[in-house]
Amino acid sequence: MDEEAPTIASYVQGCPGCAMERKKASNKGIPYKELFLVAITTIASALPISSLFPFIYFMIEDLHVAKNEQDIGLYAGLLGASYFVGRFMASLFWGLVADRIGRKPIIVFSVISVVIFNTLFGLSVKYWMAITTRFILGALNGMLAPIKAYSIEICLPEHHALGLSVVSTSWGLGLIVGPSIGGYLAQPTQQYPNIFHNKSIFARFPYLLPCLCISVFAAIVLVSCIWLPETLHMHKNIYSEVEMSSDSRDPQTEDIHPDKCLYKNWPLMSSIIAYCVFTLHDTAYSEILPLWTVSDRKYGGLSFSSKEIAQVLAVAGAGLIVYQLFIYRPIHKFLGCVKSCRTASALSIPLIAAYPFMTHLSGFKLGLALYFVAIVKASLGNYAVSQNQRGAANGISATAMSFFKAIGPAGAGALFSWAQKRQHATFFPGDQMVFFILNVVQCIALVLTFKPFLAVPEHYDLK
Repeated sequence: MDEEAPTIASYVQGCPGCAMERKKASNKGIPYKELFLVAITTIASALPISSLFPFIYFMIEDLHVAKNEQDIGLYAGLLGASYFVGRFMASLFWGLVADRIGRKPIIVFSVISVVIFNTLFGLSVKYWMAITTRFILGALNGMLAPIKAYSIEICLPEHHALGLSVVSTSWGLGLIVGPSIGGYLAQPTQQYPNIFHNKSIFARFPYLLPCLCISVFAAIVLVSCIWLPETLHMHKNIYSEVEMSSDSRDPQTEDIHPDKCLYKNWPLMSSIIAYCVFTLHDTAYSEILPLWTVSDRKYGGLSFSSKEIAQVLAVAGAGLIVYQLFIYRPIHKFLGCVKSCRTASALSIPLIAAYPFMTHLSGFKLGLALYFVAIVKASLGNYAVSQNQRGAANGISATAMSFFKAIGPAGAGALFSWAQKRQHATFFPGDQMVFFILNVVQCIALVLTFKPFLAVPEHYDLK
């Protein structure tokens, strides 16, 4: 007589992970409530990252830290990078802690850090305070890795892709909405003098309002975290852990073996390196575009206000959402993962090269050209370099990308300041040099998507 096959029926009493497994076993549907909570929590974590870009130039001016106008980019770049430096230093730590004490405590703590330190950033009257609060916010906001694990653990295996999609979409939405909040609400006494009096608190702290709005939203999300169930298994039932691990396998994780050193797994490492270079380019571009548009025309900029750059970023973000919803999936299905990435990278090069020549335009022609290029560039920035990520691999990838996101704004700010001091150079004068170097980085990233460097399994690039 055959032995009866063991099943995961021996749940451990009081274990939150087992309680979640029981819930998933009894309800085979999509956990809409949990995914909604994941979405708003992710948005609250993402909003502070890019909300400062539309007003960072004016903030550096008001803090009187730059000796001259051409140095503003340098200090703006360091301020933009401070968040990612903090995240780089602490991301692996928060991932390990989440595996020890649970996902929910890290998520709640991260939202609390947004409420406190994002508000303090808006109250900054000294440069050292602004850069310190951003650094601490990045270091204490350790949500990104745990929320990805959480989104998988609340779903059945057939819904894992949906869970990750909710996280990535919400994160992207936060990065799109953030600049709009920053641009429209910064310096309210100047932008909306009929509403905000010049003796109000917002006159003394002109960048508090956008930060405060984000912090209030984060505080509301913090209350909603009461309904977030924990998903970590708080016991040593090895059999259950092994079985659940095997159940959660998918095509993207089958190539990673526990007995193989991740650093010697070249398909994994080559994908991470290529994606990190794309990340470097995108964060540098995100830093440079607002600095360039708001800088004075005598330095090769467009002399935009924070509201005008917010409009550009908002329209570009809306174009990105439309692209992701209706265009990206058919293109990705037709070309495959790697080829769609190569195509987007190659098409981005002439678009970036067009930016410095827009200074010769004005009025309707400038608006049409700038909005068109910004929308198309935002859409083409949706790269999808394949990565086999699981466990420690996810930690390696998150840490590496945080490092490149840290050096991106800092390097872009230094480059921007240097370029503004060479407006009359013979070789790529002024901001032409900025966009030229951006294209050099883009070309390097494009080259890295070809063999023999990028070595991905064949099933990732079906075309």
